This record gives sequence, structure tokens and C-alpha cells, in this order.
Amino acid sequence: MEISSISTTTLHYFCPSTESLLFKRVKLPSWDQHLVSISLNSRTEQRLLARPYSLAHKGNSVKVKCSQKREIPVLEASSMDEVFDILAERILPTSSVASNPNTKHIVGLAGPPGSGKSTLASEVTQRINKFWFQGACTSDPQVVPPDVAIVVPMDGFHLYRSQLDAMENPEEAHARRGAPWTFDPVLLLNCLKSLRKQGSVYAPSFAHGIGDPIEDDIFVSLQHKVVIVEGNYLLSDEGVWREVSSIFDEKWFIDVDLDTAMQRVLKRHISTGKPPDVAQWRIDYNDRPNAEFIMKSKKNADLVIKSIDFFQR
Repeated sequence: MEISSISTTTLHYFCPSTESLLFKRVKLPSWDQHLVSISLNSRTEQRLLARPYSLAHKGNSVKVKCSQKREIPVLEASSMDEVFDILAERILPTSSVASNPNTKHIVGLAGPPGSGKSTLASEVTQRINKFWFQGACTSDPQVVPPDVAIVVPMDGFHLYRSQLDAMENPEEAHARRGAPWTFDPVLLLNCLKSLRKQGSVYAPSFAHGIGDPIEDDIFVSLQHKVVIVEGNYLLSDEGVWREVSSIFDEKWFIDVDLDTAMQRVLKRHISTGKPPDVAQWRIDYNDRPNAEFIMKSKKNADLVIKSIDFFQR
């Protein structure tokens, strides 16, 4: 088995079932609209029908829409739990796929700060692994099937603080940490290429306590068939980010009102000990400009997921 270590120095929908499509008509602000079907497969229908708050009992709780300029389905629901379940069922691998060592379904999940990327990625992978465990057939109840889904955060590809220190304007570099140029997209690209080619890779994580990446902290194995890569700039079409985006089998974008997102980020900054005025300065100077740049990449998504107001990152 080949394993790569990365050092820090086709869109697929549910099986067609028009009977199970549940939507209501909505309007986008500019482009002409028409409805697009995202059908639920029988397994999804059974799970949703079994829940008291399911789509079956709230027949218009899931909305799907797209533009005529480019068909980008937009998924909305009455709760994020519904969204998590639908997305998990959408990319849950079959047993034949899971047994194929050469198969890997890589999802790129992007969105501005405060949109809920980390939460959505975590919740969807947990559900995939749970559904997989429930569906696994084994004669020995003590045998636990391996996880088939894993998250790789883009945060692990931050530049080190020492690299920011070495820049022409270190103070500016640290103040703008989180901007596209404070990441190493080439390293991320090489990591994803190794994963695609070899099926397994060691990727870095990010230690918020020390503010630096941790090398080789995440192991994506051959047994992982679904990999959700989450981060701000994954769908950007500028420079190396375009090559990064080309690796993904599916590209998801979490759409959120920027004022709402910035309020979430402000609370996060304050919760980590920043004085309110310093936290607000960081929002105005760094987070919001980054978020406005990120929103431009929504057009490159295969699926847009509407963030619900109470959904926290």
C-alpha cells in the first residue's frame, strides 16, 4: 500500500424518483428561474418518513432551485439536520464502491467564514459513517466496520507563523492571516493529487492553540471512500486554486448572509479572548474582505447549500 506524507514546509444526484421530490417555488434576485429535481432515493425516503419532523410531514420544507444561466441546484430545508441527512445519503458509498481500493469520492466544501463549513463537514461524515455501520453485514457483532468518510480541513495548509514573519511586511501578514496568500495552495494541490493517485495520504491539521499546522496529523486511508475537504478558497478560479478545484468530484458552497456570518465570527473572536473592539477591527480589516472575495466563487459550485440562521460554524 502506497502512502504519501504531505509536509507543511461529476456531479452525482440521488436516484430519480419524481414521486419523492418535495420542493416549493422560490425566486433568485436576478436570473430567470426554473425548477430542478433532486430526487431522494428509497433509503433516504425511508429515513425521512420515519422522522416526526421529516420532509414527508413538511411537504414544502426542502427547496431546490437553479438558474437558466447555469444550473446550480440550491438546497434549503427547515432544519440543518435535514440538510445533513440528505447530503450524507447523497454521497453514501455502496458496498461495491467501498470494496474498490481505487475508488475515492472527494468533495470540496467552500463558503465564507461563519458559514458553517466545519460543522457541516463533520455532521455529514458522522452520518455517513453511522449509516455505513448500520448497513454493514457481519457475522461477528464485535467487529466494527471502518469509517468510510473523513474530513480534511484546509486550515492545515496555513503558512506557518515563521513564514509570515519572513515576509516583507510581517505585521500586515499576521493581520491578514486567513487571506488567500496566507495559505499554501501548491501544498494542498500536491496532497490532493497524491490522494487521487495513491488512495492514501497524510495531511496536516491546524492547532489553534499554537496557531500553526501540525504535519501528518490526518491519515486518509484506502478504506476512506468519501473525503470532504472544507475551506474558504477551494472553489476559487484564481491561480493554483483553480487546479485545486479541478480535483473535486463534487463542489459544494454554503451560502449565508454576510452580516449574519460576520456576527458569528465576531462572537468567535470574542470567545477566544479578543476585546470586542479588536474583534470588530479584525472583522472589518480581514474577515469581511475575505468573505466578499469567497462569495464570488459560489458560481463555480455544483450545489449551493443555504445556511439557516441558527446554524453555527
